[in-house]
Amino acid sequence: MKKITALGFLGSTLDVPKPGPSRWYGWRPSVGMFMHDDLRIDRYIMLHGSLHRSLAEQTCRDIASVSPETRIERHVIDFANPWDFEEVYGALLDFARSRPLDPETEDSLIHITTGTHVAQICLFLLTEAHYLPGRLLQTYPNRGGGEAAGRWNVIDLDLSRYDTIATRFAREQAESSSFLKSGIATRNAAFNTMIDEIEQVASRTRAPIVLMGPTGAGKSQLARRIFDLKKLKRQVSGAFVEVNCATLRGDSAMSALFGHKKGAFTGAAADRAGLLRAADGGVLFLDEIGELGLDEQAMILRAIEDKRFLPVGSDREVNSDFQLLAGTNRDLAECARRGTFRADLFARLTLWTFSLPGLARRREDIAPNLDYELERYAAREGDQISFNKEAREHYLAFAESPAALWSGNFRDLSASITRMATFSPQGRIDLATVANEIARLQRQWSGPADEGDGLQSVLAADRLAALDPFDRVQLAYVVQVCQQSRSLSEAGRTLFAASRQQRASTNDADRLRKYLARFGLDWQALTRA
Repeated sequence: MKKITALGFLGSTLDVPKPGPSRWYGWRPSVGMFMHDDLRIDRYIMLHGSLHRSLAEQTCRDIASVSPETRIERHVIDFANPWDFEEVYGALLDFARSRPLDPETEDSLIHITTGTHVAQICLFLLTEAHYLPGRLLQTYPNRGGGEAAGRWNVIDLDLSRYDTIATRFAREQAESSSFLKSGIATRNAAFNTMIDEIEQVASRTRAPIVLMGPTGAGKSQLARRIFDLKKLKRQVSGAFVEVNCATLRGDSAMSALFGHKKGAFTGAAADRAGLLRAADGGVLFLDEIGELGLDEQAMILRAIEDKRFLPVGSDREVNSDFQLLAGTNRDLAECARRGTFRADLFARLTLWTFSLPGLARRREDIAPNLDYELERYAAREGDQISFNKEAREHYLAFAESPAALWSGNFRDLSASITRMATFSPQGRIDLATVANEIARLQRQWSGPADEGDGLQSVLAADRLAALDPFDRVQLAYVVQVCQQSRSLSEAGRTLFAASRQQRASTNDADRLRKYLARFGLDWQALTRA
């Protein structure tokens, strides 16, 4: 059986005895804990200041008289200000690191009844962090007095031992996980496990979190829910700032993210704080972080690590303390190997990375998400819509089958429900409406998006759906030439080979740049795709 060691402060007030023999009739915590038949203490480590040596000696003699088998060790710790939390914690941490307790050979009890409130809190924190490997010992006088021993109880910081507390924590964790899922009763086991992990990470750390997954998998919505959860738990006080990095290019990217000083460049007519400053105290969500340029990546890394960065045109750094969430549909590890994503930033972001599966890999979750989308439609449009029983069964039979590709993931599902609700002015989605929608989805998924033209890797699904077949064929060829060329000018010369011969002056690169801009594309985005 292991020996029992107790550690605690001498009580400069509570441990002071009454004069003469009457000292045995008053409760003194440091003496009283040795007067219990059911609490055997083999070693006692007493902490006290130099000013209380006399009281420490008297207390040790009294302990020896009631528990002669206990070995007492006194340690003098002097505080310049015993109410200075930083000083007290630092001194006790140094003491704890000297390894006064050996969990291999003894069970330790940390007495938190005596000492200043600051000292008691510090002992609690050091025990909770396992710098002091033991359990907390709390002693207190009998109600009404009359017994010098008082009472005692041990507090085990392993909360799983306390059924009521453990049950409550489990319930609160389940509620937080449900909150992250927007209250949707998802059935996919892998997704539910991932959400539980995200809940724990979001609740216990401010380290960057990366959400990976295909376009439309719900990264933006989950990022917003993570922020809302942290706000609910009062872990953040600032705003949620969302940035689509695919829309940031050149000097405007630096300015948008980090701000600028007036006159920093042409058009900078006034100071601009920037999005990182706007996220101070809150959460910054960088969606499609893989689209950022290398210079912006370097500054983001500095801002994450040091909470400081330099606005464009400024010679003075500014502070912003935010938690970073990042979203991407790219393989950042592959991008880092290719040199299009900084390896040091990638290493900094990979502590917490979660991959959101596409809808086609979560078909059992289509039914609960269908109900969720109808609720969203009702809240947005003020019109309550529901399915006929047969219509719902028919739609789910198709939606959950391999024939439903869901290439746009939850965006496809949301758009599908919105269309059916819109075409149901009587408030009920019937079989005819479902049949028309299924036909529409089949045409959408069997169209150019599946013909291998490569545009799905550079354009979002909604942009692809808006393209006429004529424009799609032309754009696919332009993208192919751009990706095979060494420069924008080379691609322009190839694409305008005939017409450039009939021009007095040519600017093929500018012509190509303007053409790509019509579709929200640019040279850098294509060469990174």
